[in-house]
Amino acid sequence: MTASNADIALGWQLKVRGLPPVTPEFRFSPPRQWRYDYAFVPQKVAVEIEGGTYIGGRHTREPAFELDCIKYAEAAAGWLVLRVTTGMVEDRRALALIERALASRRPIVEGAIA
Repeated sequence: MTASNADIALGWQLKVRGLPPVTPEFRFSPPRQWRYDYAFVPQKVAVEIEGGTYIGGRHTREPAFELDCIKYAEAAAGWLVLRVTTGMVEDRRALALIERALASRRPIVEGAIA
């Protein structure tokens, strides 16, 4: 399964499962142009599909790997970022992880006092 096929498959899985609304290609850092593949914005749960993990793809080679590390470190401020492989999407382990993550987080309302 390619990364683009995994993206389509995961989008379909999320829709069929009836999970909360998800935003594809959510820009979480406009100045840097960084995006999550999928984001459950109120719950601050993001999903990144890592393609090419078994063939030495972009996400596993320098300098892209380091840039991804910087992106994920910056994203960690308040977000739960789930990194999944295309294989995890294919066998639905990614879907199970997303469901558990959503069950563990309440929606976060911007500006609300905790």
